[in-house]
Amino acid sequence: MNGGILYIDKPSGCTSRDVDNALQRLFRTRRVGHLGTLDPFATGLLIVAVGEATKCLPFYADEEKTYRAKLRLGQSTLTGDYTGEVKEEGPIPALEEMKVQEVLASFLGEYMQVPPMTSATRIDGKHLYELAHKGLEVERVAKKRYVHEIELLSLEGDSLEFFVTVSKGTYIRTLGEDIASRLGTVGHLVSLRRIKVGKTDVKEAIPLEEVQADALRDPYALLPYKKVLLSKEDSEKVKNGVKLSLPYEEERLFLCDQTGKGLAIYEKEGALYRALRGLA
Repeated sequence: MNGGILYIDKPSGCTSRDVDNALQRLFRTRRVGHLGTLDPFATGLLIVAVGEATKCLPFYADEEKTYRAKLRLGQSTLTGDYTGEVKEEGPIPALEEMKVQEVLASFLGEYMQVPPMTSATRIDGKHLYELAHKGLEVERVAKKRYVHEIELLSLEGDSLEFFVTVSKGTYIRTLGEDIASRLGTVGHLVSLRRIKVGKTDVKEAIPLEEVQADALRDPYALLPYKKVLLSKEDSEKVKNGVKLSLPYEEERLFLCDQTGKGLAIYEKEGALYRALRGLA
């Protein structure tokens, strides 16, 4: 495959799309995309696919993400972070460690979250942030999210820092606002760092300015499916999108030729497997 994936440690002050654009210029290709957008003010792990590796991007597992966030109480902003205009002010409660831990623990498990107006969620075909830029606010439906782990890291003055692992689609800015609400006030994030996507840790990431051509990684490593090496005959069938009878129970398979070269992702359909996405 002509391409690969990169683990980028995104700096604050640029969008995830800005990272893609920089890599397009570096690798001289328009085929660049990322897994799980980070807000401009946020830092940390951004998984980026380059070249033909973008074919794999929709199939990477990104259900769980882990963050370290700092929440300042007493003011809410239009964006839910320090970059937005102040929207509302509230009291700063006495931050007793046991009380804060109880509030954080109350978010464990299933969590209904209303997406923020500054998010990429679509309503009637429009991104919410597009409506927000026009000064509009629309009613949003709360969506089911899941908080797998949440831990208080520190308390200092009007701020608290916490560690959290959440399901895909969870907005940490909104979680911060909801934490502030349960503490009896309002708040906004002053820092946010993504430290894990699934099992991939930010410790494996490199700064954008240090990326070189040899930094590309195996694009197949993050595919969450069983890897199957096919015979030469079946490999030719897969290249032509032919359905296969294979002795497996998994819903999806990552099919390769005898050398390990990725050919396609196949999905179970009755007694056969059908082509879902070609990779060759």
